[in-house]
Amino acid sequence: MAKINETYEAMAIFSCKAGDEAIEALTAKFDEMIKANATDVEMNDWGKRKLAYAINYETEGNYVLWNFTSETTFPAELERVFKITDGVLRFLITVK
Repeated sequence: MAKINETYEAMAIFSCKAGDEAIEALTAKFDEMIKANATDVEMNDWGKRKLAYAINYETEGNYVLWNFTSETTFPAELERVFKITDGVLRFLITVK
C-alpha cells in the first residue's frame, strides 16, 4: 500500500546578489508555500556561508533548511517552483 504522507527535508541556497531583503522575501515565499501544503514544518535559516565552488560567479549563498511532513505529491510541485524562481542557486528535496 502506498504511503499518503512522508517526512521530507528541503535545502535551498539563495543568491546573495540581490541583498538581504530579497533573501527574506524568498525565504518567506517558500515558508508560506510549505506551511500551506505540509504539517510539522520546521525552518532553520543557516545564514550566509561560503560555497564549495562558484555558482553563477557567486562564492557565497544563504542556506535555508525545512523539515516537513506532506503528501507525496507536494515535493514535485515544490521542486517545480524552486526551478523557476530567480534567486535560487541550488536546492535539494529528500525523504527523511
